[in-house]
Amino acid sequence: MLAAYAARVDADDPLSALEVGDQPDPQPPAGWTTVTVKAASLNHHDVWALRGVALSADQAPMILGGDASGVDEDGNDVVVHSVIGDPDAGGGDETYDPRRSLLSEKHPGTFAERVAVPKRNLLAKPAELSFEEAACLPTAWLTAYKMLFSRSGTQPGDTVLVQGAGGGVATAAIAMARAAGRRVWATSRSEDKRKAALDLGAHDVFETGAKLPGRVDAVIDSVGEATLDHSIKSCRPGGRVVLCGATSGGAAKVVLARIYFTQVDVLGSTMGNRRELQGLLDFLVATGVRPIIDSVHPLAQARDGFAKMVDGSLFGKVVLTA
Repeated sequence: MLAAYAARVDADDPLSALEVGDQPDPQPPAGWTTVTVKAASLNHHDVWALRGVALSADQAPMILGGDASGVDEDGNDVVVHSVIGDPDAGGGDETYDPRRSLLSEKHPGTFAERVAVPKRNLLAKPAELSFEEAACLPTAWLTAYKMLFSRSGTQPGDTVLVQGAGGGVATAAIAMARAAGRRVWATSRSEDKRKAALDLGAHDVFETGAKLPGRVDAVIDSVGEATLDHSIKSCRPGGRVVLCGATSGGAAKVVLARIYFTQVDVLGSTMGNRRELQGLLDFLVATGVRPIIDSVHPLAQARDGFAKMVDGSLFGKVVLTA
């Protein structure tokens, strides 16, 4: 079957490690099933895999991709939950299972014509969502949903700062926070992305690192090294910084006094569980909010989509269609 995969890893030139070609058909073990992929979306995790951060050299070749929507063996339209884990080992939440993984880490991923997944990882795709829209949800949008509704502690009327407008988590957070009644501020180095964030629903936008007109109740930060100190500095006393990634680097330098003097909470957040993914689907159906899709590429042209992720020229999600 056709697939986009990491043939090797290359920290300096990740695109050189990407190949598109034939890979073996999935062989689902007991308790697993096969999904015919209709659409899949890219995440920074896929680039980290090519760089050798989320994937070791001895695991190559590995089919990339964690997000997908498609059709199961019974002909049902489904969304794939990409967290492979045991809820019992995580106290009822598979994201707390210390042995959890994502599709494409230990098991072949979704950038293929077919993918094998545990049966419990399939959720019904709402008819209101296209396959392309549904494929955007299981990583970036689910991450933003959990950060906003489970981790930020915010309520309608609170102010939320979203760092790095343009990426999948950031665009999801802006759209959902606005729909949920938060006042939304967003940052970006790019003037075009700041304008796009306003169109998406942000109430105000600022250059990355700029002094804000006031303190915020919570910050949604997927950027990491370049923004974390600004995120902490931007919070009101007792506010929260929710961190889900480090697209700019993973060794942030912060002023510790800003944390303990103002009693700001810095919380980590990773993906979301199956129940939260169902909540996200219900939220989108109820509110009419839809993922922002930057571009759609046939699977055979996956390299074009990866190039946009690597150079940062995207606003929203890049989708591959099988």
